[in-house]
Amino acid sequence: MSLLTHLLSVFVATNPPAAAVSNEIQRTTGISVTVPDATDPVKQELDKVMIADDEAQDEVDKWIRDNANFFQQGAGQPDAELNKRIRERFVPVRKAYEDFLKRHPDYAPGYLAYGSFLNDLGEEYEASQQYEKSRQLDPKNPAAWNNLANYYGEFSPVTNSFVYYARAIELDSNEPVYYQNFATTVYLFRKDAREFYGINEQQVFDKALGLYLQAMKLDPDNFPLATDYAQSYYGIKPLRTNDALVAWTNTLAIAHNDLEREGVYLHLARIKMSIGRFDESRGLIAAVTNANLADLKNRLVRSLHDHEFPPTNEVATATNAVTLPTNSVPVSTNAPAPIK
Repeated sequence: MSLLTHLLSVFVATNPPAAAVSNEIQRTTGISVTVPDATDPVKQELDKVMIADDEAQDEVDKWIRDNANFFQQGAGQPDAELNKRIRERFVPVRKAYEDFLKRHPDYAPGYLAYGSFLNDLGEEYEASQQYEKSRQLDPKNPAAWNNLANYYGEFSPVTNSFVYYARAIELDSNEPVYYQNFATTVYLFRKDAREFYGINEQQVFDKALGLYLQAMKLDPDNFPLATDYAQSYYGIKPLRTNDALVAWTNTLAIAHNDLEREGVYLHLARIKMSIGRFDESRGLIAAVTNANLADLKNRLVRSLHDHEFPPTNEVATATNAVTLPTNSVPVSTNAPAPIK
């Protein structure tokens, strides 16, 4: 994967302003980290490096967005040239981190920040080495354990990620991201989880769902988190229909805008369709008016018709598997009564 390709995925959302870079680790890892006293001169020195990091990432983010716009207008810089330009922009930032760590080889937050920088550039293995140094220097910092767990979840052994997420949670039981990451890894690597914990598949689902629920208790208004939780029910066979409807209903309650709300309508319509509640499904589909969801809406309309009027010939119409957006709903800690 090229640096440009990796950064295109990293920079989907607008980066926070450089003024907020004092918590750079939170920006790059999605977690909050306890940092030394702000008056510590070493921390102040690291902050300057992280500000430079943030400014470079913001600038590169703008280059990527502008170039995409230029391409739509028939212009734009070739990927190879833009990739070279991006790499050159990050050279002084890399050197600043390396120089800092040469001067302060025992400063754990420095390795953690540098690892996050490398991870953003797609240098995951090199990032993991920095996280490991940070963990060894400060084994009570949960961020290093979480970041290493993320690495092992992607590159194996995945069982290490189970252990490391559990340790991060043990060190900080109030950080929702740790539970969410742990839940996602257990859910995705069900075979490994079955063997590691000595449980069956339904118990693996229960473990993953329990971790999601704990994350949502700590962050009840997080729509993407609630969406992840609700979407997880699609992988459980047989479908836990009632629980799935409750999860999507809770997600609907915390939707921030019409697009998110209408995305949830489609999920609710899909589930209600699967259990024969066709009128309710039809009403939910009809409530979707956003043009961005038109294709998904049309596919559900066809699927609903095939559910209501199954084909009588021998040609099966494969319209049941409707793929819906993954960003659709957040959760409420006050779950509604089960839907009957």
